[in-house]
Amino acid sequence: MTPRPGLRESKKRRTRAALARAAWELLATEGLAAVTPESVAARVGVSGNTFRNYFSCREEAIIEVVIPRMESLAEGLRARPVDEPVWDSLTHVLPVEMSAMFGRHADVVVLLRATKENPTILAQHLTAIERVKRLLAEAIHERTGDDDLPSRLLAEAAGLAVRTSIEVWALGDESSSLADIVTESITQLRSGIPVGDKGQS
Repeated sequence: MTPRPGLRESKKRRTRAALARAAWELLATEGLAAVTPESVAARVGVSGNTFRNYFSCREEAIIEVVIPRMESLAEGLRARPVDEPVWDSLTHVLPVEMSAMFGRHADVVVLLRATKENPTILAQHLTAIERVKRLLAEAIHERTGDDDLPSRLLAEAAGLAVRTSIEVWALGDESSSLADIVTESITQLRSGIPVGDKGQS
């Protein structure tokens, strides 16, 4: 009996996700040189050609791990009360979602090191971030009904808060949580980033 299209698509998604996880695990444990189509495929129990059917390169597979989680930011925003101010919604959603996405300090260090050492991973990562900002802008526009510019500006600000928070957390120790840093980043953006205001009248 031929499987229904829905079942085939579900299987494809599971295989893609499994390959992405395997690529990430190899990166984290053995370094980028160990991430090859054959080594990733072997962890999942498929062929190297199967890997190539799903991903154009190893870098795409590595970044694929975080993309579904990043896209959950927009869905989290949509789930907030419709009458809640957008800045409040972002303050509720971003710290929680980012902590779930990058729960381990070591994983963030691995990701940032990989993006600094490999331009292709950086390009894939930036592409993913741009996609998330677009989805956030759409979610913000749905909530506020504002013109395109304010929604895009606010999405850019949220993206900046997320990216900067990840970098600050990775470069520091684990004494502060990622959620706390994201919350502080949003608070400072919301207040206009009060840098250099001391001593000014």
